[in-house]
Amino acid sequence: MFELLDDYYPAPNAAFFILDKEGRLLGTGRGARELTGLGDLEVIGRPVNEVLRLQYEDGQDPIATALEWGVRVLGRRVVVHAEGDQEEPATADVFPAYDDDGGALLVLTPRLER
Repeated sequence: MFELLDDYYPAPNAAFFILDKEGRLLGTGRGARELTGLGDLEVIGRPVNEVLRLQYEDGQDPIATALEWGVRVLGRRVVVHAEGDQEEPATADVFPAYDDDGGALLVLTPRLER
């Protein structure tokens, strides 16, 4: 479904989210529950920005960029507010799907600063 380059190695605590071409969650991978406290059944079919309430430190939405332009967006600083939970600073990497279905893989890696 996703073509990741061989030089991308996510951190052990990275959280994975699979999105459709409209930015709705299709599923979660390892680390998602640890970062957000939410599982697949609570998020599937919902818009990622509604569920994670991401704030982008540079004001630009890397998910929208990846979905619209079909480009990877790496190293964007974000803050996650999953379902009103406390703030979690993270780094977002977004990989577009290169198949006819579209969509993207969102990888959020927690940052230590608060």
